[in-house]
Amino acid sequence: MSSPKEYKLPSTSADSAEAEVFSLSASPAELKEVAKKIRRHIVTMTGKAGSGHPGGSLSAVEIVTTLYFKVMQHKPHDPQWPDRDRFILSKGHAAPLLYATLAECSYLPVSELYTLRQLDSLLQGHTDCNLTPGVEMSAGALGQGLSFALGVALACRLNKQDYRIYVLLGDGECDEGQVWEAAMASAHFKADNLVAIVDNNGQQIDGWNRDVMNLEPFPDKWRAFGWQVIEVDGHNFPQLTQAFKKAKQIKGQPTVIIAHTVKGKGVSFMENNPDFHGSAPNAIELDLALKELE
Repeated sequence: MSSPKEYKLPSTSADSAEAEVFSLSASPAELKEVAKKIRRHIVTMTGKAGSGHPGGSLSAVEIVTTLYFKVMQHKPHDPQWPDRDRFILSKGHAAPLLYATLAECSYLPVSELYTLRQLDSLLQGHTDCNLTPGVEMSAGALGQGLSFALGVALACRLNKQDYRIYVLLGDGECDEGQVWEAAMASAHFKADNLVAIVDNNGQQIDGWNRDVMNLEPFPDKWRAFGWQVIEVDGHNFPQLTQAFKKAKQIKGQPTVIIAHTVKGKGVSFMENNPDFHGSAPNAIELDLALKELE
């Protein structure tokens, strides 16, 4: 298994339970470099596949980069380490983002990214926990990730473990009633080891949220369901780092981080453009995107 040029891990056997915890010492400048590489992977892999969801993958890059390179305890050489923090991608169509991040952490070779959506690939269009190392939940139908995450949080409590669970939702996904059932149950069970992050980019496949299903007042809804609410600029690494740090200190209730983001962030013609929710860049657009991300 190859490793990225930077952030190489100790040469430990993949079968070893003693594999070291991933280093979480990346500086803000290093986080920015990782984020840029992940964005390049996202546009390249979707462009090569000719399908996929680049817009909502690009909007959450800083969120997921912060988690994997600054916040979560995890072992790429031992993906099933029992004490790992769990990341659950509820907005499963953003699979390119998770795959690119896992590759940069050495869960899989970077070369594997360019098999996205091909037959027999480890990387399907939506995440499959039976195929891809590091994937915690198979996704596809929206609205289920928070329920799944609550189950993991309660299992953690029953097993007397102390890992944390982070679940990424889309704001459009929050149209789903199951999200709010899970939100109500999470507060009822005082799941303070659970953190939901909403990629609040304002859009879904049919257009702007305010036109499809207005969610506002969005923060007040979460508060009314019994959650601690933190709002941040979802592209600001210091704000995200502080929000995750604060969430660890909150006891007796779950935390939701509402991360205000830009759909298609980093590529000018994709930003705030609903057309790239579920459409891959063509060859010309891919070339332009990669030039912008140099």
